[in-house]
Amino acid sequence: MKLLALGDVVGRSGREAVLTWLPKIRKAVALDHVMLNGENAAGGFGLTADIADQFFAAGADTITLGNHSWDQREMLSHIEQDRRIVRPANYPDGTPGRGYYVTETPSGKRVLTIQLMGRVFMDPLDDPFATVAKLVSVYKLGNQIHAVIVDVHGEASSERQAMGHYLDGKVSMVVGTHTHVPTADHQILPYGTAYQTDLGMIGDYNSVIGFNNETPVKRFTEKLPTDRLSPASEEATLCGLYVETDDTTGLSTRVEPVRLGGRLSQQQPAEWALESIQ
Repeated sequence: MKLLALGDVVGRSGREAVLTWLPKIRKAVALDHVMLNGENAAGGFGLTADIADQFFAAGADTITLGNHSWDQREMLSHIEQDRRIVRPANYPDGTPGRGYYVTETPSGKRVLTIQLMGRVFMDPLDDPFATVAKLVSVYKLGNQIHAVIVDVHGEASSERQAMGHYLDGKVSMVVGTHTHVPTADHQILPYGTAYQTDLGMIGDYNSVIGFNNETPVKRFTEKLPTDRLSPASEEATLCGLYVETDDTTGLSTRVEPVRLGGRLSQQQPAEWALESIQ
């Protein structure tokens, strides 16, 4: 199978990059599944139903959230209506929505998307390791599930790396989101799981993690109250990870970083040959 995981979409610039690049990618490549993280898509804080619909129309199959899941209050009800939107699975019982979703491709293959939220420097949620262990024991890779994508939304690189090794051989790919900077450690782990500590954001990299520089710099240098953070608005770089899996085992056979548009150095699988690479 051919899978694409895309990082956190930040603000209007990030949304425009998704709506520009994702249809081009889907036209050029016979992807089986696209996951993207949308928790910063609405002005940098949360996701709306309208934006989610735009992403689905552009070619996303599932959208994951994170610690900003409920910044847009409408998502509390909309997530119950559209199960393709996935919040962290280790939220407490009774939280709206679900932390996993199974999609079926036109060819009949089933792809499970799971989201977890880390606990190091984050909210004190349920144990993400115990949570995912239960899910992968029910939805076993290579049986009725042809691919499993796990989005680990967290601050600590160590926690996300530990999750990668914990799930190695049990899922197709483990990718990190939340810290908004693409890491250079994309790899296939020893037992066949594709891994990257952080996918990076889909946003303007002339910024502080996607937000205009002035306010966060003041927060660090002056330690005084400031205005609300606002997303940076120059051209965004679309960042993600492309993975190919074995049709029999569901484990990964190829992993390639993706960076398109904006300020960062450009990267794409050679056979994509997308135009307008700067």
